[in-house]
Amino acid sequence: MAYKLTYSTMFDPPPEMHTRFEAALGEVRGGLGLKHALHISGNDVETGAFKDKRSPIDRDWLLGSFAQANGRHVDQAMRAASEAFPRWPATPPQQRMRLLRRVAQLIEERVYHIAAAVALEVGKNRMEALGEVQETADFFTAYCDSVEEQGGLDHVVPNDPLANVVSRNRSVMKPYGVWVVINPFNFPFALAGGPVAAALVTGNTVVLKGASETPWSGRLLADCLRDAGLPPGVFNYLMGPGAAIGDALVDHPLTAGVTFTGSYETG
Repeated sequence: MAYKLTYSTMFDPPPEMHTRFEAALGEVRGGLGLKHALHISGNDVETGAFKDKRSPIDRDWLLGSFAQANGRHVDQAMRAASEAFPRWPATPPQQRMRLLRRVAQLIEERVYHIAAAVALEVGKNRMEALGEVQETADFFTAYCDSVEEQGGLDHVVPNDPLANVVSRNRSVMKPYGVWVVINPFNFPFALAGGPVAAALVTGNTVVLKGASETPWSGRLLADCLRDAGLPPGVFNYLMGPGAAIGDALVDHPLTAGVTFTGSYETG
């Protein structure tokens, strides 16, 4: 690809972008209607309860059937993330960054197919869908760059400039634990991937709850994290209505923090 996908690219897109998107769209539409599982502790988990998702572009298009989590799955995911937490921040930073940069690479490799799915699921145009998916890859890369540029989460900072006194200083940032991410429907890939990347790069483990209207986008992000080889439990993905599992995630005793993007009423 001789050009970089950004939101700016969309103002004057090269013909190749349209050609590649159309090809990906055809392949994605040829594989609609599949069943999609949760992702807990490194495994895809069936629940026995599924919800069909149809495209807002054409209600005759069945995008897929998505597993619905319940309280038991919330507890499984939270416990998996909690059990993985001691090992994840203890993993050498170079190894963590390598895995998360691999996530960015996989998103970029799949950018047209993921964007086609996002466009079908949300009803947004190809320009916005492509920009959103590429932005998500950039989140993973930028957060890794930021941590590496500042020398990690534990580094020496300048001493206090006090005459005749030696006052040594050190900046130590520590992860919280299990971080819950609840994303909205309108930017379901970027506003899931951004908070997920930030939490993971700083040593937290994550449970992501996809928006009820856009479960496919979160599942495609989960596929990239799974395929990058993150250790089991470091990232987990649940689907289901907020009333059934959103409250349970926020109120769970193992929840160390929450990133939520959505309406005031829902929040």
